Amino acid sequence: MGATASHLGKDLLSEYQELTFLTKQEILLAHKRFTELLSREDKNLPDPRAPTEAILTLPELKSNPFRERIVRVFSTSESRDGLTFEDFLDLLSAFSDSATLEIKSHYAFRIFDFDDDGTLDENDLEKLVNCLTGETDETRLTPDEMKQLISNILEESDIDKDGTVNLSEFQHVISRSPDFVSSFKIVL
Repeated sequence: MGATASHLGKDLLSEYQELTFLTKQEILLAHKRFTELLSREDKNLPDPRAPTEAILTLPELKSNPFRERIVRVFSTSESRDGLTFEDFLDLLSAFSDSATLEIKSHYAFRIFDFDDDGTLDENDLEKLVNCLTGETDETRLTPDEMKQLISNILEESDIDKDGTVNLSEFQHVISRSPDFVSSFKIVL
């Protein structure tokens, strides 16, 4: 399903539209934006990969506290560095207004699962809270506040009481949060 960075054929454009929650216009705009992230040399490769540093300069990600995790989760490279155009489309599709709650919650869970073990444990939750509150001395929670907050999160979310939140528990919590879908988006 690869495309050169300089051209998107009609068939490929239709295929991308079928496989994503994006319109043809959004795909074309995404292609333009992706191509702008590539070096001159990379633009001539058959399946170029935009480097993470370039992706993180996008205004839509620049101020997102999870920007590095987002790139890591959507990257298909073994090193989890950089994105192909298809990775970039997957990212934009998952964050689009048209993506389903199931898709959005699946990717949100993966982004919040900092150790990539398939569960949100106390360490993941602490990193999540620190990302959301900022890690400055003024905004950082005290150890007691953090412990209480994580305890509250687990009390509310950990249905099977195993000390972690799995994907289905996370999706259950998200399903009760109508604001989640509207806040989990990136608009080009």
